[in-house]
Amino acid sequence: MQRRIWALLFSTTLLFLAYSQVPAPNEQFRQRSLAAEKTGLAEPFRGVTTNGTVQPGLFPLRSTGVSTEPARKGAAAFLAALTPAQRAKTLFPVDDLEWRKWMNQDFYVRQGVSFMEMTPAQRDAAYGMLRGSLSAKGLKLSQDIMKLNETLGELNNNNFVRYGEGQYWLTVMGEPSKDKPWGWQLDGHHLIINYLVLGDQVVMTPTFLGSEPVIATSGKYKGTTILQDEQARGLRVINSLTAEQKQKAILESTKTKNYNLSEAFKDNLVLDYAGIKGSALTAAQMKELLGLVEAYVSNTDAGHAKVKMDEVKKHLDNTYFAWIGGTEEKSVYYYRVHSPVVLIEFDHQVPVGLRHLSKAPTLPDHEHIHSVIRTPNGNDYGKDLLRQHYAKHPH
Repeated sequence: MQRRIWALLFSTTLLFLAYSQVPAPNEQFRQRSLAAEKTGLAEPFRGVTTNGTVQPGLFPLRSTGVSTEPARKGAAAFLAALTPAQRAKTLFPVDDLEWRKWMNQDFYVRQGVSFMEMTPAQRDAAYGMLRGSLSAKGLKLSQDIMKLNETLGELNNNNFVRYGEGQYWLTVMGEPSKDKPWGWQLDGHHLIINYLVLGDQVVMTPTFLGSEPVIATSGKYKGTTILQDEQARGLRVINSLTAEQKQKAILESTKTKNYNLSEAFKDNLVLDYAGIKGSALTAAQMKELLGLVEAYVSNTDAGHAKVKMDEVKKHLDNTYFAWIGGTEEKSVYYYRVHSPVVLIEFDHQVPVGLRHLSKAPTLPDHEHIHSVIRTPNGNDYGKDLLRQHYAKHPH
């Protein structure tokens, strides 16, 4: 009996160590990461444009009147909670290329400190930084994506080396400050947030939100669900259109592959407007479209979400809505909202992590969703704000 107890304790310890320790990067993954970075970062940052030329004057330096102190205090407390060694690998200069080094895929070798290697107190501090920067909705969505990555591990024979809720890394760019630029990045499978702060201005793009599965029907986090509102709101927008309007909005009526265009290392994407233009919508249809945009923008704190929505509203007539796929509740589809100041993509994707459980492993389904939010015309990562700031305050 005693021998059995010791064997059980030993196997339990091995399982704990396998889950709690940072796995050594696989050399194949490291090489794939380096290759992706080399290709993706070959060009200097320009930003998403419609024709290769940035539209100027869209993002002036100004006071928003919305405090960023909760984010600053949260970030300072997080950094203070780290050990010197952890802090050294987590802090980067505010204009470092690290901003652009993110990728959705699970194999990507990331920088910074991961939730796996944090103590409980450090994890609390990390979530405190997120809480000070995001809305309650945005924080819950982020945590739920992390939980669903745990579910994905469970559905892959408890593979928590490849998947898991701790497989997310944080970096901080610049020292948290009231008047100097700084920011943070959260990077992991299906969850990337870039958050730049300059005074009381905030830019929270590029942001990647997704999961596979999007609904946990079993396991530790059974009942966890994400992106259902964003899915339904997109469907409401397309079905608010008349038959004639749908002819403009729908680019293709069937969807058999992935369509997202602005994911990792697509900072200089050239993407022309497509679909139906905002000026062709009725007031009621425009209200539906604004509600869709707000579903994404509202992941940041309420004050800065309002600032962003006011910015979006200034360009409503020049905002385009495009659709690919069916328009029924069970249809798979892709949609895009595109204006001079915001780009949103939503895509039902082909199974990857759950391909072995799928009835149609080569076709998109509702259980694998990718969505991306970007700020076109040079202000992803707050780059245009930084450019203007350094023009006034050389460093």
